[in-house]
Amino acid sequence: MSGPFNLESAWFPYEPSKPARLLSPLVLAYAGDAIYEVAVRQYLISLPNLRPNHLHRTATGLVSAKAQSTILAYLEPKLTDEEKDVARQGRNAKSGTIPKNADVLEYRHATAFECLIGYLYYTGQQARIRELVDSSIQFMMNRPK
Repeated sequence: MSGPFNLESAWFPYEPSKPARLLSPLVLAYAGDAIYEVAVRQYLISLPNLRPNHLHRTATGLVSAKAQSTILAYLEPKLTDEEKDVARQGRNAKSGTIPKNADVLEYRHATAFECLIGYLYYTGQQARIRELVDSSIQFMMNRPK
């Protein structure tokens, strides 16, 4: 079960205006996108090959809508009912924008993944974020191309 926002586990001391359950799925996805991007960058910087072009190409392969859609499909069996519900709300949210480099279904699944990460962050579930993100990165990096 998720808890309230905890300043001790947050990166910065800015509490959301509402409890996570009351934030729009698109707002959660907005935060989740940034959190996942930082996690991917931190992972890539932990690797030996730090050439900027390589970092960018590898990051794009992990944070694109297509990649996040693939990740959500991989994670789905591992999610709790609460997490599945949050992802469903993110998937069904109407963003009003048309994706540039993904089809609509991939974009919606990517939004669902980002919404889940944002929700976990705002409910103080840092260990769960680490678990899901690490599992996702390992899956994407080790799957056949």
